[in-house]
Amino acid sequence: MKYDPATRIQELKQFGEFGGVNPSITDSSTYTFLQAHDMEDTFHGHAEGCFLYSRHWNPTNKYLADALAAMDDTESAWVTSSGMAAITCALLQLCKSGDHVITSVTTYGGTYAFLKNWLPKYNIEVSFVNISDIEGIRKAIQPNTKVIYTESVTNPLLQVSNIPVIAKLAHVNGIQLMVDNTFSPMIFSPKVLGADVVVYSMTKFINGKNDCVAGAICASKKFIDDLSNVNDGTAMLLGPVLDPIRSSSILKNLNTLHIRMQQHSKNALYLAQQLEAVGLNVRYPGLKIHPDYELHTSLMNKYFGYGGIFAIDLKTVEIAEQFMQGIQDKGVGYLAVSLGYFKTLFSLSGKSTSSEIPKDVQKEMGLSEGLVRFSVGLDHNIEKIFELIKLVLEDLKLIR
Repeated sequence: MKYDPATRIQELKQFGEFGGVNPSITDSSTYTFLQAHDMEDTFHGHAEGCFLYSRHWNPTNKYLADALAAMDDTESAWVTSSGMAAITCALLQLCKSGDHVITSVTTYGGTYAFLKNWLPKYNIEVSFVNISDIEGIRKAIQPNTKVIYTESVTNPLLQVSNIPVIAKLAHVNGIQLMVDNTFSPMIFSPKVLGADVVVYSMTKFINGKNDCVAGAICASKKFIDDLSNVNDGTAMLLGPVLDPIRSSSILKNLNTLHIRMQQHSKNALYLAQQLEAVGLNVRYPGLKIHPDYELHTSLMNKYFGYGGIFAIDLKTVEIAEQFMQGIQDKGVGYLAVSLGYFKTLFSLSGKSTSSEIPKDVQKEMGLSEGLVRFSVGLDHNIEKIFELIKLVLEDLKLIR
């Protein structure tokens, strides 16, 4: 095993104010200083352990940030009010007008829209590449390139980024590698593999209950200190702070993440294997037919499986919609966006979470209009779930 993120979390000793086994929730926006000079020191980041204002730091958020940093083996972390807040704040901290970003063209639709439509407004140029084409990445590098951005496992086509190779290429050229690890927490440890900044939508697997929206940035102490600096820190000045009550809830859920990822992965692998066996076109990095199977296997922390996401290509929107309606009616799960829930969720990527990507680009990157993405739940009887899916496939004459 390359790294054990679960044990790193479990080794933390985080107690409540009065010895509670759960850390205390601090629902204060501002904090009292017993000595007048402490306020100035804290304002300028010179007073360790003191808190100024909850847009800057909150003790409850700090507990969660420390646990995330332990999970990803980074020096520090920062928690935000959404995954997009984490992505945008981290990118804006790294880039300024006149800079250049290289990114995977296969990425979450909201991220694509920010990179394609928003950053150019501020004279930040973005080049979109096939992240599996290392030579293509190399050719895209410019003198003003500051960041290479990718996802560990891309959304929704499930390409696996070769983080060590991309990191080496980035660092030789003085570029930072930023990796979104939302699809594969614990499965991959991007910082251990060479990434500089790791971001998450904690809305998904990390929280696992689809009851809140949250994000995280894991990086060096210097980067997080700069990010939260009162004078020019992007997160401090843009203000996407996470509510401490939500932060406390996510921290509790984080301690069961390793068990949940194992079950998500186990169920997804079973369904992917069964669906492949009946003749469907299945994308899942745990299948040996997947082009990145060997790469995924070589980079992963092996106890946590190949992840809870797979996709099937049903060719057309009409067939895909009939299929999704059928499996929802059968009780397989819910026709809904997002992922990481304890129930199975499924959606038509090109019409939902990747809809910000123009249709011609979708076609160019290989995103079929009939691609259905599954986020497999924690079902105890996954065999029954497959039988329900099979009934719908038979009704639609997609299999015999």
